[in-house]
Amino acid sequence: MTQSLPKIADSEWRIMKLLWKKSPQTAAEIIDKLESDVDWTPKTIKTLLNRLTGKGALGFDKDGRTYLYFPKISEAECKREETKTFVNRVFDGALKPMLAAFLEDGKLTPEELDELRKILEQEKGD
Repeated sequence: MTQSLPKIADSEWRIMKLLWKKSPQTAAEIIDKLESDVDWTPKTIKTLLNRLTGKGALGFDKDGRTYLYFPKISEAECKREETKTFVNRVFDGALKPMLAAFLEDGKLTPEELDELRKILEQEKGD
């Protein structure tokens, strides 16, 4: 049986993105990077780190009194899971209405449309 990925809250995504870019990192490094972007206290950030560790999304190695955090799940896995959850929640699992909504929004560049065409052609060929 496949283990399901943990549900990651919006605030926790900020931490995961930092660690997917570079890991391992200490809590102090993460706090330093996030403090300039968000209005969170160091205690809040440590709480989020503990939550992510408890969910199994992060792991850590102990180096003396310092914890070095690293992701235990990949960015690609999390994005796939979030996409499935979004499509199921908003579009009842149907991809066609989701794609139509994005296309009707009209914010895709010609390059993005070409890329989408290529992806669809690859899918058709498989």
